[in-house]
Amino acid sequence: MQHKVTISGLILDPDSNTPIVLLKSEDDGRMMPIWIGMLEAAAIATSLKSMRFDRPMTHDLFLNFAAMTGVTIVSVEVCDLQENTFYAKIHCASLERLFSMDARPSDAIAIALRADVPIFIDENVYRKSEKDTETALAADNSDEGKKWAEYLKNLSPGDFGKYKV
Repeated sequence: MQHKVTISGLILDPDSNTPIVLLKSEDDGRMMPIWIGMLEAAAIATSLKSMRFDRPMTHDLFLNFAAMTGVTIVSVEVCDLQENTFYAKIHCASLERLFSMDARPSDAIAIALRADVPIFIDENVYRKSEKDTETALAADNSDEGKKWAEYLKNLSPGDFGKYKV
């Protein structure tokens, strides 16, 4: 089963200064944080703010090429999670066929925003994410580390709140 998601926020991980895109399921409100690169975060942020540039950015160039060759972007999907790495697909259509391309989730999301197409997360990604969270071990075994591990274990998706983009 696939869940349609929206971007709930784009934040910076305070520990690593790595951008995180927060995806929220329209079905049940579950949140999925995905750590992304700085350039991809900028591409997502500019799309969210409807910023346009004089020259095409990489994701714009991709969409221009797709349009010139008769390819339409149908949707994007975060389709898998393996060893803490998310995988995505860009689903496309041409006059001849339907096809999908492998992509990083951050690039797929940036393209989806520019093409104004839906973003989905496969249910198995949610399951794998929950499983990874359950088996994660705290690296800091001090009293302070155990306190934070307990705090993080008890967080729910609603605790993330709303973030400005």
